[in-house]
Amino acid sequence: MPRSAPSRAHGASSKSGKPHAIRIIGGDWKRTPLPVLDLDGLRPTPDRVRETLFNWLGQRLDGERCLDLFAGSGALGFEAASRGAARVLMVERNARAAAQLRANQERLAARTIEIAEADGLRLAASLPPASFDVVFLDPPFGDDLLDKALALAAPLVSQDGFLYVEAGAALDVDANEALAGWKIVREGKAGAVHFHLLQRENEE
Repeated sequence: MPRSAPSRAHGASSKSGKPHAIRIIGGDWKRTPLPVLDLDGLRPTPDRVRETLFNWLGQRLDGERCLDLFAGSGALGFEAASRGAARVLMVERNARAAAQLRANQERLAARTIEIAEADGLRLAASLPPASFDVVFLDPPFGDDLLDKALALAAPLVSQDGFLYVEAGAALDVDANEALAGWKIVREGKAGAVHFHLLQRENEE
């Protein structure tokens, strides 16, 4: 993927670079619209998928540490912060998208959000194990990043934490070495997007 390409690619959309908006669904900033640049290759996680995901997670994330490794529009990270997360680290390597994330962070006075303009894989490799309770993983679908991202992201999840994965195809846990010891606890599909919530198998 070119250095300038935004992190998320779900097959969208206009190449104008003009802003449109996402809407925070729940929590302290419920119904707040946030501007998002309409960049080629950047598409926010749809409202319906976010609503489903946070229903799975129990609506509130009070005190949780969250990582959005391919932040793009920041839809997942801002939603997590709105629902009480104690720390949300958003990683976005595209300079324009990262600047929009910072502008939205300032608009909300979101003190629990950190924004890193960096390559997600490189940054993940530098983070300590078990340092997050929820990791959101939504790499570009067409760039063969998913397996590398899973291998780096899975160790970052705390023992009882959750790994959320969006992909262009359904995950096969048994066929993926990076997910050994993990199970899919919930999954769904919206259009071309397959989304999954994973947790470690209980050791008895």
